[in-house]
Amino acid sequence: QGHRVVSGQRLIQAASDIFLGWMTGPERRHFYWRQLRDMKGSAEVETMSPAMLRDYARLCGRALARAHARSGDRIAIAAYLGGSDVFDRSLADFALAYATQNADDHAALEGAIAAGMVTAAPGA
Repeated sequence: QGHRVVSGQRLIQAASDIFLGWMTGPERRHFYWRQLRDMKGSAEVETMSPAMLRDYARLCGRALARAHARSGDRIAIAAYLGGSDVFDRSLADFALAYATQNADDHAALEGAIAAGMVTAAPGA
């Protein structure tokens, strides 16, 4: 499995990682290692303003979308999907169902806030 993980990681990386590798160890146990950068950090989302959190989420979404866009073979995907609109319709159906679920989840969150089960910042 280490080889599979490393192959996928190489596809989605924007910059190559010279330390990325894998091996099969004793008892056929799989390992992989990586070191993208020596300098690491993390965002302190708890201290972000709502506007800053939105911007941060937008950047994370763009980075994730870019990584996934690099991982697919567009010709193979097009051949798999074919010329019909079945996939398009399936995607639209999923989006509508997810919108309904999202609205239900938001209503449940508002109810939990109103009941005092969850705290929320005013206007957030």
